[in-house]
Amino acid sequence: MSATGGTTMVRLLVRAAGEPPVDTPRVPAREAARRELTKPRYHENDPNLLERALNRFWDWVGGLFDAASGAAPGGVLGLVAIAVFVLALIAALWWRLGTPKRAVSTVGTVFDDRPRSAAEHRATAEAHATAGRWTQAVQERMRAIVRSLEERALIDPRPGRTADEAAAEAGRPLPGHAERLRTAAREFDDVTYGGRTANESAYHRLRDLDTDLERTKPDLSALAQRPTVDATARGAAE
Repeated sequence: MSATGGTTMVRLLVRAAGEPPVDTPRVPAREAARRELTKPRYHENDPNLLERALNRFWDWVGGLFDAASGAAPGGVLGLVAIAVFVLALIAALWWRLGTPKRAVSTVGTVFDDRPRSAAEHRATAEAHATAGRWTQAVQERMRAIVRSLEERALIDPRPGRTADEAAAEAGRPLPGHAERLRTAAREFDDVTYGGRTANESAYHRLRDLDTDLERTKPDLSALAQRPTVDATARGAAE
């Protein structure tokens, strides 16, 4: 039987059963099917918005990983080796530089707790140095230097003084150590407020400076002029 004959037979059978023939054009049929599929009962088990977003994200990650593994030498194993190398590099930098800290635009004061003598600060600094805590050792040694200068009346005791101010004031009666004092103040600010980590060499420099300052005879003429200079500075500030 030909195809035309078969189609005719089907139409005859449908008519014989008393039902109208189905002869809907293609476009209306497609629209009817689309409207039917939009009904809620067909979407009860569909994933929600979050699930769809997560699926798309993981599809994107998977595609990115596939692309990277295809571009990396050695495929997936090469990509894993590169990832391990990057993680090792990050760990090494973290260990060397310490925990990143937010840099500050202003420097703080030298002392941040109860008043202690220069000897107490030196003892604390040595304890930190023995334990290998170089950052704390540098901080305490700088505090010992400033406190010692105050105890010797080379600078006036003043709350809220910064390390830079102490270095500038002490540089007048101790001009031979002015540059080293400024360097020590910068190192103190870097490790205390700049987030940097001190090392053994930095501590030894401050310890040697502390010892040399103790042995240095101050310039008495600079000490005699200090009240005048300080008064002038206060008058300018007012």
